[in-house]
Amino acid sequence: METKIMNCIMCPMGCEMTVTIENGTVASVKGNTCPRGDKYARDEITAPKRMLTSTVSIEGGMLPLLPVVSADVLPKERILDCAVYLRKIKIRTPVKTGDIIVKDILGLGVDIVASRDMEAHG
Repeated sequence: METKIMNCIMCPMGCEMTVTIENGTVASVKGNTCPRGDKYARDEITAPKRMLTSTVSIEGGMLPLLPVVSADVLPKERILDCAVYLRKIKIRTPVKTGDIIVKDILGLGVDIVASRDMEAHG
């Protein structure tokens, strides 16, 4: 049996939770004040996921880089692979917030989208 202490990040309360793991599975979660904490703890132990925020090269804009974000969470162990992939992406203006920049990155079922507008410059 193993015990882990973690803070929930699902809301501003930041509950400190105690997670008990037995035989590789979550046996109990204590300290959360809502069901989201329980789900977060179980997911974090069994299959941690994270949002990805990064930039891609953009031509024809006022700035050389366009901020992008994953449309959903990605497996934590694949975040670096996705970031490396995004370094190779070059797009052109104009771009609107929410435009899909990379569809289904690395076959993970998650799109990478623009997180700001970038009009053509010049």
